[in-house]
Amino acid sequence: MTAVRTVRGVLAATLLALVTACGVPGEDRPRTVTPPPGPFPYTATAMPTAAETGAVTEMLYFTREDRLVPVIRRIDEVPEADAQLRDLLAGPTPAERDDGLTSALPGALSNAVVELVEGQAAVTVAPAAAETGRIDELLAYGQIVCTLTARTDVTAVRFLRDGVPLSVPRADSSLSSEPLTAADYAALISPR
Repeated sequence: MTAVRTVRGVLAATLLALVTACGVPGEDRPRTVTPPPGPFPYTATAMPTAAETGAVTEMLYFTREDRLVPVIRRIDEVPEADAQLRDLLAGPTPAERDDGLTSALPGALSNAVVELVEGQAAVTVAPAAAETGRIDELLAYGQIVCTLTARTDVTAVRFLRDGVPLSVPRADSSLSSEPLTAADYAALISPR
C-alpha cells in the first residue's frame, strides 16, 4: 500500500510539474506589454495597384492559422524585388483579410530591405522590439523567403543584420544562416 501511495505521489508531482512548466517564466507582478510596431515605414498600401485586371501576377505569401498561404495579385508590371517586399510588408488587402489572411511580419520585424546579388536575395532585417509578445518569427521569415523565391530572378534568400549573416528559423525549427528556399518552409505552405 505504501508503494502505491509513493507511485501516486510521484505521478501527481510529475503532472503538477508538467502543467506548471509551460515554458513562460512567471513574474511577481503584472506588466504592460508593448503592442507590436506597425505599420511598417513604407509608403506602399495594402491595396493591389491594378485591382484584379493587371497584365502580370505578383505572388505574395501571407498567413492563416499558422500556415503560409500563397496569394496571387494581378498588377500592371513585374515589380522589382524591393517593391514586392514592400507589398508583402504592407500586408493583406481588406479582401484578403476578409478571407482570413494575416501577416506575421508586424511584430517580428521592424524593417526589411532587399538587394539582389547574383540570383540571391540578401535581405537586411531589423528585429522588432524585444517585448512584442509575438512568437511567429518562423512564419515571418517564411513569408519573405517564399515570396522572394517565387520570383524568376531569385534562387535563394539569405538574411543579414548589420552586414552579418543572421540565423533564422526554418519550418523544422532549426536555425540556418545559409541561403534558404521555399523548400525550407514546404511543411508550412498551405494551398489557397
